[in-house]
Amino acid sequence: MNFIALDFETANADLSSICQVGLVAFRDGKVVDTYTTLVDPDDYFDPMNVSIHGIDEDRVRGAPRFLDVHPKLSSLVAGAVVVCHTLFDRAAMQQASAKYRLTDVTCRWLDTSRVARRAWSKYAKAGYGLGNLTREFGISFSHHDAAEDARAAGMILLKAMEETGFSLEDWITRCSQPLTPQGPITREGNPEGPLSGEVAVFTGALSMPRRKAADLAARAGCAVDGGVTKDTTLLIVGDQDVTRLASGRSKSSKHLKAETMIAKGQAIRVLRESDFLQLVR
Repeated sequence: MNFIALDFETANADLSSICQVGLVAFRDGKVVDTYTTLVDPDDYFDPMNVSIHGIDEDRVRGAPRFLDVHPKLSSLVAGAVVVCHTLFDRAAMQQASAKYRLTDVTCRWLDTSRVARRAWSKYAKAGYGLGNLTREFGISFSHHDAAEDARAAGMILLKAMEETGFSLEDWITRCSQPLTPQGPITREGNPEGPLSGEVAVFTGALSMPRRKAADLAARAGCAVDGGVTKDTTLLIVGDQDVTRLASGRSKSSKHLKAETMIAKGQAIRVLRESDFLQLVR
């Protein structure tokens, strides 16, 4: 649970026109340090941007330029997981660095908007903006202040980790994968595999691309199907979905259908993904 949350405000539509930096360090899930500074963007202020964050020429007069802030910023994030909400802050960092011909920072990035879209299905397509998520989860903050926005992004990540049971590394992996599985996931099972004769169906958010999970299952002998049918013998549920069930969350349609068929006498075994992977690896 150690990471750095980062946010920038810009003077205009050019992402390199950074006028405020906000950095919040989290250790063991707690805020342990905050660094924030106004920045002279070496650029003009668009009235629209000023109306959003309230920063103008007068407020940044005498403030350091990004060129001056970069060394400290680089040292703070070096080797860390850097969390931001949407890709714009990462792009702003890269473009401002390029503007002054500075070296890109060495870190790993994690976009909490991608986390939210994967952690909560109702935000998969819409509603995953910082303002909406903070209202949903009761996170109090002053929007469009860089340090406050950074802290809020960090709190959203912690909320997702708490509700799903995913670790920081799990989320880095999950966010590198498609939001939803792409392409067919049906497979013929290896007849020589130890699970030959089983017919597996996957549901929920897995720790790996669903196609990879299907390949592992098929190699171990399972046929893999896209939905629960009269032939299904195994339903593999993503671990984070199992964690959600413990806190009262609803089951997927596949899970509910499997339970209905079990009640009617069909032999379907429901397994967590992690338990299933122990069988097939």
